[in-house]
Amino acid sequence: MTRVEDAYHSDPTAVVEAVFRHIHQARMAGLPICNPALSVAVLGFQRWQGDWLGALVAPWTINLLMLPGGGGFCPLSVGQTQTWAFPSGEYEFMGNREPGLGAYQFCSLISPVNDFADQAEVEALAQAALAGLLTAPAEVQAPPLDRRAFLRSALGRRASA
Repeated sequence: MTRVEDAYHSDPTAVVEAVFRHIHQARMAGLPICNPALSVAVLGFQRWQGDWLGALVAPWTINLLMLPGGGGFCPLSVGQTQTWAFPSGEYEFMGNREPGLGAYQFCSLISPVNDFADQAEVEALAQAALAGLLTAPAEVQAPPLDRRAFLRSALGRRASA
């Protein structure tokens, strides 16, 4: 399997999805934290300041992910954090590492995801959160959103669309 470190110059979606499908099958299958209505999906990977930003939907979580791409990404020990500045504010991402994927950082949006009824709903939420992350607040003076306010804002935009 190709490692993300080897794929800095190409979209890592397929690698991330394969690794998290394996995690689901090998380590998470049958655990009560998993929502059986959901599957692994990797959404919206794009370049952000030279690195890769995207969203992960899994039967146990919805996360934003940062992967190395030659920008300011720093491999971190598990549990260490790095603050990333986005148009909507600053957010802390935690370090992690997986075989076949290498170092990555994640920002947990929702975990567990047992209250969601279907895949389309969680994918729409993840895409709205990613879009909201990259959207500047309407007023320059507005304080950065916290994670809960950020999700409420993303869900509100999705409901009104």
